[in-house]
Amino acid sequence: MGRERKPHIGIYGRRNYGKSTLINKLTGQETAIVSDTPGTTTDPVKKSYEITGFGPVILIDTAGIDDIGELGDKRINKTLETIKHVDLAILVIAENVFGKEEEELIGMFKKYDTPFLIIHNKEDITPASEEFLESIKTKYKPESVIRFDKNNGNVDILVKEIKQAIPESAYTNPSLLGDLISYGDIVLLITPIDIEAPEGRMILPQVQTIRDVLDNDAVCIVLKEREVDAFLKKTGIKPALAVTDSQIFLKADASIPKDIPLTSFSILLAHFKGDFESYLKGTPKIDMLKDGDRVLLLESCTHHVSCDDIGRVKIPRWLSNYTGKKLEFDVVAGLDKIDRDITDYSLVIQCGGCMITRKQLINRLKPAKEKQVPVTNYGMAIAYVHGIYNRAVAPFLKTEDEDMTLYL
Repeated sequence: MGRERKPHIGIYGRRNYGKSTLINKLTGQETAIVSDTPGTTTDPVKKSYEITGFGPVILIDTAGIDDIGELGDKRINKTLETIKHVDLAILVIAENVFGKEEEELIGMFKKYDTPFLIIHNKEDITPASEEFLESIKTKYKPESVIRFDKNNGNVDILVKEIKQAIPESAYTNPSLLGDLISYGDIVLLITPIDIEAPEGRMILPQVQTIRDVLDNDAVCIVLKEREVDAFLKKTGIKPALAVTDSQIFLKADASIPKDIPLTSFSILLAHFKGDFESYLKGTPKIDMLKDGDRVLLLESCTHHVSCDDIGRVKIPRWLSNYTGKKLEFDVVAGLDKIDRDITDYSLVIQCGGCMITRKQLINRLKPAKEKQVPVTNYGMAIAYVHGIYNRAVAPFLKTEDEDMTLYL
């Protein structure tokens, strides 16, 4: 995994206000199509670039927020959807114009706690008045307001403002395991190789965990589940922590001595980038599910779907067997829109989210939390229905007996 990741920066504004030109100036190359025809950029375009003086980022070029017609409305909706997932927004304005479209964007920025800069573009054609810029600063309180034009673009100033405005959490990660292990500790990873694993490779959460163990100057031992018992018996090694794939929690629980902390890759990720406290509160709500209740499973990536898929097959089966209820299940992959009203669901189960940022994951769950729909995580839900929930979350609680009483 490494400790670095690329921040997402969204570029917003009306059609033909120079959003694509701004991206080309930032990247120092013709990375976005520029045209005098309004509406050249249609759907949001997300690409990885290097901003000189800052580093690698994901820039998102969006359609104009003043697009017209039925198709234009759909483009605007897609543009607004991206705000949930960016770490910094840049609002491009021009010609001393600021109206309801810009106000709606800023309202979305604030709703999703997204810092934003405002750039008055095309200064070489129509310079902004000082009164206009001051009124924007006073009313909307952006991180900064910058004058810009394609000839003397003030790129250095913009890059400086980006550095100051973007949250540090957007490009640096805390340690996945840092508060669980110490220098020289032995960490045992139980990693089944199944049909969902990429050919010749391991799945991303396993790779991320291995890297983080090494980053913490600890020792990583990786085994398949059928090797665990023999390994522990032959070597006499007592790991400081064991981490398993959630799908084999029961096997791992039986193999790992009770005095060795045990959790799963999914729960590691839940603690690392999810809303762990909400998961702790939401998971026991499994016991309150009734006949006819609908459960939403959120996958944050797309992957090969096998006949025994974890989200589409195993978790629904385990939940149904545990509760003894006739439940309905929906699965939404990637960051696709959820078609049903969130209040139609009695429980939302989020995957670990290894492919997305913490902000994307938090905002993915925001509608459920706002409507007080319980949320949990793949690994935590699996541990709960298998009767090993207390053990699985204990490594993350200050004192097991004290803190568990808050949620169970």
